Formats: sequence, C-alpha cells, structure tokens
Amino acid sequence: MQQLSVLDNMFLQADSSRTPMHITPVLLYDPSTAPRGALGFDDVLEHFRNNLNKSPIFRRKLLHTPFGLDPPYWIEDEDFDLEYHVRHNALPKPGDWRQFCVLISRLHSQGLNLGRPLWEAYVIDGLDAIEGLPKGGFAIALKIHHAAIDGVSGTQIISALHSLSANDDEQPSADDWQPENPPSATQLMWRSYKNSFRRPTAFLGSLGKVIPAISNVNKETGDKTEFGQKFQTRFNKRVSGRRVSEALRIDFEHIRQIKNNAPGVTVNDVVVSIVGGGLRRYLGAKGELPEETLLAGAPINTRDKDKPGATGNSISMMRIPLRTDIPDPLQRLHAVNAGAVASKAYAKAIGVRTMTDILQSLSPQLLSIGIRAATAELLTERLPTPLHTMVSNVPGAPVDLYMRGALLHDILALGPLVDKAGLFHGVTSVGGSMAITVASCGDMLPDPEFYVQCLKDSFEELCDASNVARM
Repeated sequence: MQQLSVLDNMFLQADSSRTPMHITPVLLYDPSTAPRGALGFDDVLEHFRNNLNKSPIFRRKLLHTPFGLDPPYWIEDEDFDLEYHVRHNALPKPGDWRQFCVLISRLHSQGLNLGRPLWEAYVIDGLDAIEGLPKGGFAIALKIHHAAIDGVSGTQIISALHSLSANDDEQPSADDWQPENPPSATQLMWRSYKNSFRRPTAFLGSLGKVIPAISNVNKETGDKTEFGQKFQTRFNKRVSGRRVSEALRIDFEHIRQIKNNAPGVTVNDVVVSIVGGGLRRYLGAKGELPEETLLAGAPINTRDKDKPGATGNSISMMRIPLRTDIPDPLQRLHAVNAGAVASKAYAKAIGVRTMTDILQSLSPQLLSIGIRAATAELLTERLPTPLHTMVSNVPGAPVDLYMRGALLHDILALGPLVDKAGLFHGVTSVGGSMAITVASCGDMLPDPEFYVQCLKDSFEELCDASNVARM
C-alpha cells in the first residue's frame, strides 16, 4: 500500500466532469510488419494481460482516508477485471483523420471511473484512410489519470509495452501479483493523525529554503517574478466538458537542423517558438492578438535518476515567454531561448523540488480549499493570468518500437485542461518523427484544423528563415 503524494492528490482533487484529469497517449500502429501482417483486438488484450506486471498502475486503485484527513492510498485491486479496462472501437468508413480526431476527442472528454484502477485502453480499428498507415492500421488510446503518472513515467510505461524488434517472440513473464486487504478505518485514522504532526515542521523547513533563494535570484537577474500577464486570451476562461484535438506531424530531422543552425538553442526552444508563431497567426487572424507576449507553462522532470521506474508525479513547472509579440521567426526563436534560460536559472536557484515540498507539507483540506479559492479568484479576472497555454515536451524513443511485431507509427498526447488553461500542446516523438498534439476546449477552439495549419505555417516559416530545406 502506497500513499499518494500531495501533488498526485492535487490532480485527483481537480478532477470533475468538466475537467477530467487524465493524460491520453494515442499510439498508431502499422501492422504490416507483424508476423501475420495484422493484429486483432484479442491479440492486444492478450498483450496487456502478459505485461500487467510491467507497471503497478494497471492493477491498483484508490483507498480514501476517513474524512479526507490525508491523501488516499494505492491498494492492489482484489476485483481487478482486465476486460473492463481494454475496450474495442472502430471508425465508420472511410476511417479518415478527421473521424479519428473526433473519436479520440470524445474519449478524452470522458472521465475515468475513480473506483477502479485509473486507466483505460481503447483499441481503435478501421483507420483505412489515414495517411502513412496501410489498411488494417489501428490505434490504442491509453487513458491514465494524472494522479498516477506524469509525462516521463507515462513514456516509460509505453516503452515497457514495446520491443525493439518486430521478430521478438513474446513470452509471459513471471507475475507474482497479489491483491491486498484494505486496512481498517481506525488504522487509517491513526496514520492520518501521525502525518498531521509532521507537516508544520516540514512546511517551515521548505519555506526557509525558498525565500532566500527567490531573493538571491531576483538580485542576480533583476527578475520581478510577477505572477503573470494582466491580459487573457480566449483560452484563459472557464472550460466546458467538450474537447477537440488535432496534430501536426513533423520530420524530426527538420527540428534538429533548425536547432543546429542556431547555436545555443535547444529542441524545446524550437518547439516553443513554433507554438508561439502558431498562436500569433491564429489570434491575429481572429483580431485577438495581444501586444505583449503570451506565457507558456512547461513541466520540468524532477524524478531521481536512480528511480527510473517510479510512477506518480515528479514535476515542477517553469514559465517561458512565447514571444508572440515578435513577428520575425528567428528573432522569436532566440528570444524564446533567452526566456527559457532565465526560467531554468530561476528554477535551479530555488530548487525544482522546493515548491513541491511546500505543497507536500500542507494539509489536504487546506490545499483543497486553497485550490478552489485560487481558481475562483482567477476566473473573476482580478488576478493576472499565470499561463496562457501548456507545452509539454516528453522526448520519446529515437528508435522504432513494436507491439507484437506491429510498428509504432506515431505517438500523440492529449493532456488535461483546467479553468484558465484551455489549450494544451503535447509534444512527442518516436523513431524519426515528432508530433505536436493540440487538445482544447471545443468552445474555445471551434476550428482546430485552422489552428494546426497556423502551427504548420509557423514551422515552415522557421525552416525557411533557418535555411532548412523541407522535404
């Protein structure tokens, strides 16, 4: 039995019918490389059955503490039913990209059953008119609650479900899993009581680290560390429960060449610059482009290197100016890089785990009240907007991956939306390709195809300015 961290519990508390808090990696496969040239639903179901031991998330569920005095615990589910979690869908003919995006948007909008292990997998057939996939191509939309994983641990789970060769002969590995008997309410109350005495000391210790660190970095950089921008966009209001999605697929070599032609710039800087250019084009076309730059939130991995298989959340957040106020793509790229360097220096000076430690030292009830109060205050528009969008870049495998011989053709990633942050960019890569997947509230982004065209135009403009030939 393992207790959720306060950060994990925050994602759980933020879950609602409007804001389901799961991550949805979408895996597209070319089965022509499989031994039989095809994979069926039963094959995928058996594959999951043979690999349940690869991650604890698959068979554990939540055990809540009495009165919510402490974060819940993970406990092995004595009633686990694999066939509840792995489901079958099929697109109607012709099975094109637009139909596919509508389906995964609908699946992404539906919350998980919080009384069962917090994941579901949807095997989607009938992708016969999607460019790059042969007939018989299929996808798996894997929904996992953010309380159970972050982007890095999610990528590790995906890697564990795949092999490096189409010819691997899959054999079930040893599995000594056992269900757990939950402790009594009295035992849970006693644990909560003991934990409550540790929090004040931990809070003061964490606060004692962060205040001098903020003061020092402000002196060195001149950073005023303002909360955010005083303006908002169409994406920074109350979200509805309707979701839309789209994706831009790019040859990763183009991204690498842009980076190499701009010394000091990173792959993430290139991606953020593309998003900045895309938002500039989209909001400009709507007559809604602010004069000042928009801000993007970018998660930072804080996971220990000696715990590569850990689940749950081990992230912090940095803010990067998207430089939507700069029309020139190269100037924007270098300005994004400068902003990212400053943000990283700020995070390093404070310590990427310090703010997480502060949250961990607060009581769950106090934290819950604080989250609700802060969200309500943000929606009144009296406070600055801390972030205008999210850009989550999780590097994937630079090599081909296979599931029972079927080639993993693409990975898309839809992230959760919350009030005041209704636009999410999930950046993923596999083999030699990269995808920027857009997830948004349908009331905020009624034309996702046009927005992705704006991202594509931004990418092509940056290629041209960087003297990178597009194939």
